Amino acid sequence: MEMRSIVKAPHLNSIMDFPTLATFISAFSFLFYGTSCVSTAHMKKEFQRFGYPRQRLLTGYLQLLGAAGLIIGYTFAPILALISAIGLSLMMTFGFYVRLRIRDPLIAASPALIYALLNIYLSIHYTRIVFMAN
Repeated sequence: MEMRSIVKAPHLNSIMDFPTLATFISAFSFLFYGTSCVSTAHMKKEFQRFGYPRQRLLTGYLQLLGAAGLIIGYTFAPILALISAIGLSLMMTFGFYVRLRIRDPLIAASPALIYALLNIYLSIHYTRIVFMAN
């Protein structure tokens, strides 16, 4: 019996390959984190602690846009997924730097590093699709 993808993605052969899994893990994580960033008192306190209270809403909205871009890009336009992955990787690289700068323990900073690396991988993957497709 053949498994069929619910999401139409002509550039991918299987719904469970690593790039697909990575795309949706990143997208759904940033839907959650973006929503939390925009709407919770906890994240308001965290951004004050980071030293960037005025950037909280912008960060949350950019995370939500990045998540939407990954999903829409995966489904319809890989260039959108590429742009989103690059933006999220830059954001998380900066987030990792901020965590280190304020002397957070490495365990607290590690999610930012993991998401930066995940989105760097996705940037490379979508660059291959967009610029090296036949």
